[in-house]
Amino acid sequence: MQMIKNRLEKNYKKLKSWAERAGIEAYRLYDRDIPEYPFIVDIYGEHFLIYDKGDDRDKDKNHLPHVVEALQALFKAEESKIIVKKRERQEGLKQYEKLDQKEQTFSIKESQAQFKVNLYDYLDTGLFLDHRPMRQKIFKTAKDKKFLNLFCYTGSVSVFAALAGARTTSVDMSQTYLGWAQENFELNKIPASEHSFINANVLEWLAQNKGKPAFDIIFLDPPTFSNSKKMQDSFEVERDQEFLVESCMSMLEPGGVLYFSNNKRKFNLSPAIKARYKVRDITEESIPQDFHDKKIHVCFEISFIA
Repeated sequence: MQMIKNRLEKNYKKLKSWAERAGIEAYRLYDRDIPEYPFIVDIYGEHFLIYDKGDDRDKDKNHLPHVVEALQALFKAEESKIIVKKRERQEGLKQYEKLDQKEQTFSIKESQAQFKVNLYDYLDTGLFLDHRPMRQKIFKTAKDKKFLNLFCYTGSVSVFAALAGARTTSVDMSQTYLGWAQENFELNKIPASEHSFINANVLEWLAQNKGKPAFDIIFLDPPTFSNSKKMQDSFEVERDQEFLVESCMSMLEPGGVLYFSNNKRKFNLSPAIKARYKVRDITEESIPQDFHDKKIHVCFEISFIA
């Protein structure tokens, strides 16, 4: 246990003052740093979320109790505030399916905003920690802009855009997550009635609205793969990227910018997109300093060639 305890303590000392200065209450404490401990540990205020990333090679080791004991020793954490999830490779919208029915939520602070999180009921918590730098980038650039958030999930990027003074439109297939997004707006005292929340299949919505320039900034963060019952056809981000990007670019005002992010490892941006638009790979600057995994996502800034 001493090895993992020492690493958690070292990481915490390194991150604590940074998180306090930035007003960040949710961040990644441990990211599979040591091969013998294939876990991710995220801090959410006084709670600790452990994702067990072990596979068949790890099944005889049972190092999970070491991690739990180390957190209890270092942080005097109550057992009820340590949550463990087995994080397996997810396909499609499986990552959004309910795992539990606790419905225990609380809010955490991230710099200028507050967000409702649920550590129990879904695989994800309602807040993608890896997009924290992108939320700040949007906050700094969205004043007086028209902002579109596609596959918006719980609307955290839209919240930062709205706090900056943007008029936002958020689109997602899940009514549950759109409702959660509206709650996040209310939590931040942003009148949800002044912003648009659209419950739709994003691909169909893009097809219907293609060619209607209406936005200055678009944030596009699709799943890697989806074969949801609500969709007629399957979706794969690398295969379908040209449709996504072309549709978004046709909805941008002159001088507008598209931020295209996804979590597919070894993702290759289409040569046709690179040829037609000005593309900047901003992956490196878009990954937070608390993430050991620098391939958690890719991110591109796409604009019109002047």
